[in-house]
Amino acid sequence: MLKIFGITVGVLAVAVVALLAYAATRPDTFRVARSITIKAPPEKIFGFIDDFHRWGAWSPYEKMDPAMTRTFEGAQSGKGAAYAWAGKKVGEGRMEILETTPSSKIVIKLDFTKPMTAHNTAIFTLQPQGEMTEVTWAMEGASPYMAKIMGLVFSMDAMVGKDFETGLSNLKAEAEK
Repeated sequence: MLKIFGITVGVLAVAVVALLAYAATRPDTFRVARSITIKAPPEKIFGFIDDFHRWGAWSPYEKMDPAMTRTFEGAQSGKGAAYAWAGKKVGEGRMEILETTPSSKIVIKLDFTKPMTAHNTAIFTLQPQGEMTEVTWAMEGASPYMAKIMGLVFSMDAMVGKDFETGLSNLKAEAEK
């Protein structure tokens, strides 16, 4: 009986070491992106993204925790505009627009402080296609070792991607009004 227990513990230890070694081989960065085509000009859509005051109309995170606190800082919109949040369901963090190219691109520094610390970049791109505009919402950042281990069980692309799909769908509904 003791021999079987020893073998079982040994097999489990080898499996854990193999999983940890495999996690170490995972990429050092991640990128999650979703796109949608909206029947509206880029200028109209851009206004919903470039102004954090307008995110309440379409952002899925605004609807997850209506009781969260929000603080706006800096510019009204565009480069230098900042938005901080704190809530039980959405944690705490801050966003700041670092770069805007009117009607085509917005780059946002995204810092999460709770429930865990992460520093990422969100990028929105708008590509005109006749009467339509293809909007892509992407997030990218570093994948430290703990994130690589968690990635063996949880897919960031699946979790965050669903939120991006919901947000883009909401954005489409607002922009096509």
